[in-house]
Amino acid sequence: MTYVITEPCVDVKDRACVDECPVDCIYEGRRMLYIHPDECVDCGACEPVCPVEAIFYEDDVPDEWRAYIRANADFFDEIGSPGGASAVGPLDRDVGPAAEMPPRPEA
Repeated sequence: MTYVITEPCVDVKDRACVDECPVDCIYEGRRMLYIHPDECVDCGACEPVCPVEAIFYEDDVPDEWRAYIRANADFFDEIGSPGGASAVGPLDRDVGPAAEMPPRPEA
C-alpha cells in the first residue's frame, strides 16, 4: 500500500507535500503531483500538510477518486523508478483523469 494524490491537486500543485517527503517520492507532472508507489515508505508525512486534502492512504481514497490510484502508478510507466523526484525534475505530462479533465477556472 502507498499514499495517493487525487483530484483536488489538479491545477493546484501546492508543493508542501514535496517539501515534507523524507524520501523524495513525489514527482511533478504537468497539472498535478504523483506519488511513486514503489518509492513511498508510507510514512504519511505528506498527508497532513496538503492544503487541499488531496492525499489519501490507498485504502482510504474516496470512491469518486479511485481512478487516481491507477494514475499514480501509470505515471511512472515511462520513467520507472529513478530513485527520487529531484533528480528528474518536472515532467511535461499527466495520465488518467488529470490528463482528461478540463482546466479548472482560475480563482
